[in-house]
Parts: sequence; structure tokens; C-alpha cells
Amino acid sequence: MTMLRKQRRMTFFLILTAALSLGLWGGTAWAQQVDRANVGDSPDNPGPLATDVSPALTHAAIRHAAKKVADWQLAQSESTFNQQWTYAALYDGFLAASKLTGDAKYHDAMVKMGTKFDWKLLNKRFPHADDMAIGQSYMDLAMADRKPDYTLDTKANLDRLIVRPDDPSKLLWWWCDALFMAPPVLARMYTATGDKKYLDYMDKEWWETSASLYNPQYHLYWRDGSYFSQKQKNGKPIFWSRGNGWVMGAFVKVLEKMPKDYPSRPKYIAQYKEMADEIASIQGSDGSWRTGLLAPEEYDLPENSGSAFFAYSLAWGINQGILDRKKFEPVVQKAWAGLISHIYADGRLGCIQPIGAAPGPFKPSSSYVFGVGGFLLAASEVDKLAAK
Repeated sequence: MTMLRKQRRMTFFLILTAALSLGLWGGTAWAQQVDRANVGDSPDNPGPLATDVSPALTHAAIRHAAKKVADWQLAQSESTFNQQWTYAALYDGFLAASKLTGDAKYHDAMVKMGTKFDWKLLNKRFPHADDMAIGQSYMDLAMADRKPDYTLDTKANLDRLIVRPDDPSKLLWWWCDALFMAPPVLARMYTATGDKKYLDYMDKEWWETSASLYNPQYHLYWRDGSYFSQKQKNGKPIFWSRGNGWVMGAFVKVLEKMPKDYPSRPKYIAQYKEMADEIASIQGSDGSWRTGLLAPEEYDLPENSGSAFFAYSLAWGINQGILDRKKFEPVVQKAWAGLISHIYADGRLGCIQPIGAAPGPFKPSSSYVFGVGGFLLAASEVDKLAAK
């Protein structure tokens, strides 16, 4: 990247940070145009923790925990399904839960959801990646059920995206969570159509984001450019749990669709393994991770939306033979035990940070749909690990 390009990007991030803090981007708080109603809550009295779940890595224990959480969440949220990124992560989890438990009701709920929205993306802020996130579930359902009509709107938006003129002064995916939102959709469109243009476009944009936000010293992603110089109280950089968890989840979603001989695949594997090593090295004694990854002492509670995606991604890496089982299986076992310990008697999964963009406080009862999605994805891969 040239010095001029770096300067332009830094200028953009400074302007963006100021705009977001004042709520001025496009006349609104652009990055937070999310319907927060029914996304989750934090009751003062959520009831007792569950006594019928176990951290044992057995099919019965894993599937029971997954079904308990999935049933509670489906009952809580089905009537308020929407097309936002928050729910998109949950939909991915429900599809994984359906395969894991053999219960078709989660799959059927997703078909009902897609039909309700006429299989369309949110598409209010094109080319914003958040609005494309629901396309993952549409694509997975289309390929599983052999229903190409489910993909028509998604394809139209991706076709519009890849011919969009590139602005070298501004990243398309300027925040790290975006790597979970849009790249997996492009990778799936490649799988569905066989057209490499979708994968090539994703590849170009991924590595542009990486060049800006990935820290090669700490092997973690900044949430966005506004955090380049910010520090925790202990003097270390601010690396956000959920943001990095979603990057780790994105590796799974992209690599599972990327051909083994794709030219830049080794770069993805190398970065994934660097991050996996770092994530494993900073795991808490309770098996979980805090919202500020390099300053766990500053946060009282574990954060389960990040922790769930770490468990999901690391278990997948072991299952694929990419990560060393002897080294990483204990990490996954501890992470899964940590997640299980926050399930309440009714199926609520707690300790999930609400919508945000940085480390912050929350209650033990805090439960939000995107974290539950991550938990169900984790269960699907931990169960495969148990099979071995």
C-alpha cells in the first residue's frame, strides 16, 4: 500500500470516527441503524442456572445443550425475525442446530423466515456488508434444498457489488466484523454458480481489509481504524472479542467453500493459524475470553459471543486437520465448558455483550441473538470433534 493510500485511509477513518460519534453519517448514526427491539435483553432476575447440562464432549450432552438453547431462542424470537445482521448470525446457528439435532423445526423456521422476506437482502445501505449477512442462510438453504430461486436477490446484489467502482481511498469492509457478513455470501455464490468472479472479488477485498486492520505483531484484528492508537488501561491495544470472534468464524465460512487449489488459500490458512495460536494463548482460566482480549483484568465477566465463535472456529480447525488436536482440543474443551456454564434453566444463554463496537460492561443475564447463533455453530463443530 502506498503512503498516499495509507494517508487517505487514515483521513477517512478520522472523519468516520467523528461522524459516528456525532451521529452524522448520512444524517443518522449510520453504523448503528439496527432495530434493537427483540434482539435480546438483560433481566435483573433471569432465574437459576441450568442443572441439566454437562460440559462432557459426548453427542448426548452437546446435542441436549444445543437443543435447550435453540428451543428457548426460537420461542423468544421467531415472531420478530428480521433481515438485520444480528438475526443473520442466529439463522446460521439454527441451520447448524437442525443438522446437529436432527430436528427439522429449526430448518423449517428458516424457510418460513426466508419466505416472509421474499428471499431478499435488507439492502438499505448498499454496499454495506451488514445488509448482506442474511444471504449466508439464503444460500445455504438454496443449496441444501435445491431451490435456486432463494438466491435471485442475493445474486443481483452481489453482481451489483462486484462491478461497483473501487475507491482506493476507502475500504469497502472497513470494520473487522464485516468479514463475517459479506465474504461468506460471496464464497457461497461461487459454490452455487461455479463463477470464480465472486471468489476473486471476495479475495481482493478481504486482503485489503487485512492490510489495514490486521496487526501482525499481536495476530489480531482492530475493530476499525479508529482503534489504531487507542489503548487499554494496561497500555495494550484494544482488540475486541466479538470482532475477532467473527473474523475467526469468517475463516470457517470462507475456507469451507474455497477450492483447495485456490491460489491465495495458503494465505488464509497462515493467518487463521496465527490467530488461533494467539487466541489459545490468551484464553481465560474459566475457558472464556473477555471483551478486551489483551486486558482481561479490566472486565469482570466472560463474553460469550466472542467465546462462542472462537470455540466454533478452533473446533473446525481441529476437525479439518489444520490445527494440532493435541494442542487445541483442551482449549476447545475449556471453551465449551465455559459456554455451558452460562445456560439458564429455561435455555437462556447469558454473558453476551449487547450490540456495540468495542469492549464494554453487561450483566450475567445478558442474552442476544447473535451470540446464540455463535453458540449453536460451536455446538455443531464440537459435536464433530466428539465423534473423533
